[in-house]
Amino acid sequence: MMNDMPLQLRTVNVTRYITPLREGGSLPAIVEADDDFMYVLKFRGAGQGIKALVAELLGCEIARALGLKVPEVVFAKLDEAFGRTEPDEEIQDLLKFSIGLNLALHYLAGAITFDPLVTTVDAKLASQIVWLDCLLTNVDRTAKNTNMLMWHKELWLIDHGAALYFHHSWTNWKEQSIKPFLSIKDHVLLSSATELDTVDQEFRAILTEDCIKSITALIPDEWLSDESSEIASQHRQVYDQFLLSRLSNSEIFVKEAQHAREILI
Repeated sequence: MMNDMPLQLRTVNVTRYITPLREGGSLPAIVEADDDFMYVLKFRGAGQGIKALVAELLGCEIARALGLKVPEVVFAKLDEAFGRTEPDEEIQDLLKFSIGLNLALHYLAGAITFDPLVTTVDAKLASQIVWLDCLLTNVDRTAKNTNMLMWHKELWLIDHGAALYFHHSWTNWKEQSIKPFLSIKDHVLLSSATELDTVDQEFRAILTEDCIKSITALIPDEWLSDESSEIASQHRQVYDQFLLSRLSNSEIFVKEAQHAREILI
């Protein structure tokens, strides 16, 4: 249940670059911040750009609102002098192009990658995650790359940067908002998602218009536009309208997921 207090994210300053995570396409890194915690830093200067940070932020906070487990998300400031001593030219360029406000997730030390052959996910949780990824049009939760971790015997969701791909072209977002999510056929948990109708009712009740707008309000204006605050406001409204439209038409993506599951099994 949402309270009347506006959502807020903490802001930290990155103090130490520890190691790159080269399995990630955008070359995220483990870093330490001035609060003495370690984070997985997602760089604004990476190939996928700031839109991947927006997708990550919205995906994580919507998942959190739904009661799913995701690491704490923080804004992470990168100082201009930070990368000067980095010997790797690729990483040095990445740090140079990422000066300013980035996004980071609390590092889950000791977590292991979720393996569907080792860990069984119950039908309700599987249905919740499949539903979430249909809403977000998240193409990146497959058996090849699950983007889920097991930490303290619980399932945690990570890496939503490939979600909300409509925002790479603002021209057809209305059409995209009501389309079924065909890529759900490749979802690693689809075969176990037998409670989609129940989850649909429960999650639509949680994700009210106020809830969605409180989450999109977290996006920094500078991530939405380099031009003007007016453009930033327009783009924020598109995220609102896209998500609310998908929620209003959730039966479309639920039926597609159910159909894909019937074919799969």
